[in-house]
Amino acid sequence: MAQEILGRGSSSSHDITTVLCHGSVMSRVQVTSQCDITAMAGAPCPPLHWEQQRAADIIRLLSLYRPLLDAYIIDFFAEGLWAKLPPAWQAALEVADPPQLATMLLGTGATVGPGTVWPLSLLAFVAAAHALSFPRGQLGGAPCPPCQSPHLHPLLRRHVKPKKQHEIRRLGKVLQRLSQATGCDRVVDVGAGQGHFSRFLAFSLGLSVTAVEGDSRLVSLAERFDQELLRELKKAQARSDTRRLPPSQHHPNTAPERTDPASLCPRCPQHVAGWLDPQVPGQEFLLAPTPGPALAARNPLAMSTDSERILLTGLHACGDLSVALLRHFARSPQVAAVTSAACCYMKLSTCPEPTGSSLPGYPLSTWVAGLPGHTLSYRAREAACHAVEEYTERLGRDSECLRVHCYRAVLETLIRAADPSKKHLGVQTVKKAHTLSFPEYARLGLPLVGLDSASVPLDSESVCTMLRQQHKVVAFFSLVLLLAPLVETLILLDRLLYLREQGECQRGRGLWGSAGANHLSLSTGFQCALVPLFNPRFSPRNLVLVAARVPLDAVLSGLDKDSGEDEDTVRGGVEPCGQGQG
Repeated sequence: MAQEILGRGSSSSHDITTVLCHGSVMSRVQVTSQCDITAMAGAPCPPLHWEQQRAADIIRLLSLYRPLLDAYIIDFFAEGLWAKLPPAWQAALEVADPPQLATMLLGTGATVGPGTVWPLSLLAFVAAAHALSFPRGQLGGAPCPPCQSPHLHPLLRRHVKPKKQHEIRRLGKVLQRLSQATGCDRVVDVGAGQGHFSRFLAFSLGLSVTAVEGDSRLVSLAERFDQELLRELKKAQARSDTRRLPPSQHHPNTAPERTDPASLCPRCPQHVAGWLDPQVPGQEFLLAPTPGPALAARNPLAMSTDSERILLTGLHACGDLSVALLRHFARSPQVAAVTSAACCYMKLSTCPEPTGSSLPGYPLSTWVAGLPGHTLSYRAREAACHAVEEYTERLGRDSECLRVHCYRAVLETLIRAADPSKKHLGVQTVKKAHTLSFPEYARLGLPLVGLDSASVPLDSESVCTMLRQQHKVVAFFSLVLLLAPLVETLILLDRLLYLREQGECQRGRGLWGSAGANHLSLSTGFQCALVPLFNPRFSPRNLVLVAARVPLDAVLSGLDKDSGEDEDTVRGGVEPCGQGQG
């Protein structure tokens, strides 16, 4: 078995090293050169930008390990996934306990037991996965957000989960800075849901906000919450007026307290039921959620003059919706800046032959679309939505939640044996599965796929044998999760490259700044950055793409200084055992 350890420089033309492994999952990968990649893209041979190089290297690596990435963990026993790993990997991973696997996922060590080390091919795999993935920010504090954020007004915390409180405060700070940098105070929040983020931007930051949501029921709920907040604000102001100091007794430099009603602006967002058309620029911004009256009169981009501009934002806009934000920014000068926190990558459209009227959500850029092997399966894009940090913490504690994947894999084997046509049916509704014995779990799960648990043997020797291999299931799933950040990195690189191509830009700066953001200066006068804005321990989709037609230095400066503010209060909650998707 031969291999070479990969280089560390992200801008090097030899980021991926040769890895020769025995087994059905691995095969030889040639060292990537600039000429090789450019030839694959069908272009001449100018020096590659760092994001072009990295995208090509990631695709090369994912192509090598595609059978691993595309594997469903529920097929572990039914399709013999463990046997598809190289024998040397099997031997090392079989004796690795969960805390040692957590070390592997975090990339902080290589030992798997007394007197044992990782095979060099496995070391190269781990090192490549970490080297090519975007940094996700520093981990710190407890894994759960505060019960209530002390940095939001109490009236703005109502109906808002702690995770969302953390996200709207952090992203709101970026929007506030973008408003100051662009001189634009109009914000269009796309995929606004119940309006929590829009409400914060309007009431707390005083911005003029239009909230766009495709579900009319959520629009009605958001408007009800707005009115509820206005009523409570009036009551709080009335109570405050009776005990407020006269103006002469206030210190001139004293700002209102966060709990003071005077710190909120009674300015409701405007809610619009509609969805963003990803194929067209500004003037045809919205489509009706259902057949009905045209939305032109309420179109937030249908301005009376060309000088009026907006800030476009989407907090975890699903699938193609996050792509639509970028398309509108690139095509419409009315959009001064955009922030996009993406999620649900598996919902991205991936039509193989895009047309002028139907463009895919991935690949978005011409560069990535021209690279052989760039396609990402539904399973690969779904894997990119997993919460790696959350799973790593479970490994570190050897949590009982780790048994759930083994339970489901055993159950899948029993289901297929009873009825082969029932492959991959959903059994996700078994609550608190980690607290149950396998027979208890199976008796709840089998009826969900139309099988009688009394007719399926649940305590046979073969079932017991599979359950004793839980450590192998956990190890295999850990390998899959190592590739998940690579898939997300490739999708986000594709979006950066799209912005570059749309601006016909030249190479800008490629440095990770104090906020962990990668800045790109574009020739058309707009810049973009990827910022690990949220704490990845409780907000897995924490990378936010920020693009503007003005410099971003002042916008992004010092964002890391208050990233731990939400750690300074008492926390609550119990460890969840879901899939941890963003």
